[in-house]
Amino acid sequence: MKAYPLKLDAYKKGVVWGGTTLRDKYGKCFEADDLGETWELSVREKENSVIVNGEYAGMTLKEYLGNEENFPLLVKFLDANDSLSVQVHPQKTEMWYIVEATPDAQLVYGLNEKFDKEKIRAAIEGGTLEEHLNYINVKAGEVYFIPSGLTHAICKGIVIAEIQENSDITYRLYDYMRPQADGSLRQLHVEESLETMDDITEKYIEEHRYSLGKTSENNLANCEFFCVDKYDFEGDMTFSKDGFHHILCLEGEGCIDGEPIVKGDSYYIPREINEYSITSENGISVIISTCKY
Repeated sequence: MKAYPLKLDAYKKGVVWGGTTLRDKYGKCFEADDLGETWELSVREKENSVIVNGEYAGMTLKEYLGNEENFPLLVKFLDANDSLSVQVHPQKTEMWYIVEATPDAQLVYGLNEKFDKEKIRAAIEGGTLEEHLNYINVKAGEVYFIPSGLTHAICKGIVIAEIQENSDITYRLYDYMRPQADGSLRQLHVEESLETMDDITEKYIEEHRYSLGKTSENNLANCEFFCVDKYDFEGDMTFSKDGFHHILCLEGEGCIDGEPIVKGDSYYIPREINEYSITSENGISVIISTCKY
């Protein structure tokens, strides 16, 4: 198949904690006011990115890749207009880049004490789990690495670029007794969560974030599951590669080998392209993600 930079239209999800930021500021077409997730790079059974430029416009990326069944990477934008549930993942590592954050924005990043299964079980049953969570203040430009087993949640007022293993298995510990659109409460996975939660230190997080070595000052993570770099520049930059690249534009505008890219855009660079250039007269900010598979 012909190889060129493939512009992708994301799979979009309306959720109870979503808002309008991704539609109004990042160019995502969505009628309702609850857009919480855009799956920018998604090769899955149902939720797929769609090519919108060139010869293969209208084809899903999965179709372009020959109906790939085991594509390893998933990249999203998340708009936390309200707080997400408190979660833990059994077999998924992810990384958050804080794109926007209000002055009072926070994340849940682990527990504020040593994990005690029965104590946490009692807190969930008694509605006091929030007393045991580690809340941290965050600001735009920060990176948070979330290995499997780390309790976490995105609180309201944050836009995040999320790079993760291509898995959507999530265990919810707590969801603020918040009703969905139909009035029902979302399912919790208390026992599964308690079996998955673990004490995870900052040292452990940093070791796993750069388990394959930090490649440069632009490198945000380089582990067995993904490699992520961020570039802010004007002018021209050329990138060489072995596998695929995914490019997510956070700010500014420019061109990728002649294809226009603006804030919010998402491009897949096929593995057959060994070298490509991004140009920008007035400045551009991009996150480039890849992995081996």
